[in-house]
Order: sequence, then C-alpha cells, then structure tokens
Amino acid sequence: MQYFVALKIGEKRVKESREYLNKLCNDQAMPALALRDNKTNVWEPVGEENLYAVLNNTGGYVLSDSTGYMIVICDKNGISKALVRGLNAERKDTIVARIKSDNIQEHTGDVVLPV
Repeated sequence: MQYFVALKIGEKRVKESREYLNKLCNDQAMPALALRDNKTNVWEPVGEENLYAVLNNTGGYVLSDSTGYMIVICDKNGISKALVRGLNAERKDTIVARIKSDNIQEHTGDVVLPV
C-alpha cells in the first residue's frame, strides 16, 4: 500500500477512536498512531478493530504521571489509536465500565505507544 493511502486510512481510524474516547473522558483524549510500525517499507494503517487497555507505571510503561492511569484504544496488535492519561483510579474505573458496556474487549498484550 502506498504511504499516503495507508496514512489517510489510519488517520480516519485514529479520528474515530479519539472521538469515541472523547465522549467518555470529557474531550481529553489524544490521537496516537495512524500507521503500524513493521520495520519494512510496506505501509499499513493501524487496524480497524477497537480494543482497550489500561496502563500504569507498574506494567513497565513509563507514564508522565506516575500515580495515574492511561486508557488506550488500540487495534488487535496493540497499536494505540487514541489515549487519555493522568486518570485517578475512580475515573479510570468509570471509563472502563462504559467501554465494557459498549462491548469493547480488553487488549491483554503489549501496547505500542507514540514516542
């Protein structure tokens, strides 16, 4: 796939994921990755499917707020499409409950975050 074609598809998927997450977190979601990093010259957009993951520093992720949580909307490969960070436990639990009520499954593997 050509770079710009893959990028446009990925940007659309990131936008949709961010809009969804923004509805749950009062417009604090940030966009993440539009393309999969596959270490080749083959360009692929981030996956279409939406899964969620909850991250904190204890999972090996270095977050800017060491006491908070991050919720990520990602594809099946763990490529992040949208995220919200700096959440306390109560707010995290509220958002996760709403995500689960929308039948979005949890991603249990590694998550790729933007650098």
